[in-house]
Amino acid sequence: MTAADLPFTWHPEVWVLVAFLTSAYIYMVRVIGPKAVGPGRPAVSRANLISFVAAMLTLWIASDWPVHDIAEDYLYSMHMVQHMALTYFLPPLALMATPTWLARVLLGEGRLYRTVKFLAHPVAAGVIFNGAIMILHIPLLVNESVENGPLHYLLHVLVVTAALLMWTPVCGPVPEFRIGVGGTMIYLFLQSVVPTVPAAWLTFAEGVVYQAYDRPDRLWGIGVISDQQLAGAVMKTAGGLFLWGIVIYLFFTKFASKFGDEHDYKRKGRMPPSEITGHDEFPLTTADVEREFARTAPPVTDV
Repeated sequence: MTAADLPFTWHPEVWVLVAFLTSAYIYMVRVIGPKAVGPGRPAVSRANLISFVAAMLTLWIASDWPVHDIAEDYLYSMHMVQHMALTYFLPPLALMATPTWLARVLLGEGRLYRTVKFLAHPVAAGVIFNGAIMILHIPLLVNESVENGPLHYLLHVLVVTAALLMWTPVCGPVPEFRIGVGGTMIYLFLQSVVPTVPAAWLTFAEGVVYQAYDRPDRLWGIGVISDQQLAGAVMKTAGGLFLWGIVIYLFFTKFASKFGDEHDYKRKGRMPPSEITGHDEFPLTTADVEREFARTAPPVTDV
């Protein structure tokens, strides 16, 4: 069985969600934005718009046919790819698409702001996100969600919300919620550790973990055990490489570049005044040097 044999299934709820989010974003930017930022200032940057378009495309592709249908009916490895898109790609893009003024308008200054600030703390956000990841791999929930549409979307809402909290300290639109570069590197590295547990479980399991995917019609000829092992590889290897790639990028852009500048033999900018010959008010002459030598008595040596 190949992807060409899959019947087309329209998912109107996905189109409605993408249309609603796009309309809401346009309304906030065009109507609320000018009042929030003041006259003469753009409500959003080019980076905000690019991030928003990328976020909506990610949401649409990951939630619509054929990715959604393959992930729910045929391959758990595709289900893992779908979750990776919804946890590692969509949330940071959505956060980077949100300007600071919009985040403050949505959060306000009261209870909601304090709640999000508490939940977005690196410790709390990390625990919530990794807890959601562990819950999403419970066989009972996975098997039930394949047949239960409302439960399936509820689990997706849970994991996307947890991922938004997890990414807020890294690239959130509210400055006081973010952590420094060094802390971000440690934080993202730790986020790659916990998924090792379910990933190893899927990779080395001898039997079928999720009965809902044990079906006779195998897409692309991938067996159920091979599908589980591939899902574990996607979860650990692809997810870990993505997070480690960000850590390496931050290291080289923040620390390695400064190290190179500090240890470069080439001078940058202007020479300090103290190193410029003749910077004194009264220039030093040869006569001054000879006079100082004449005033200084030669050292006495014992013969």
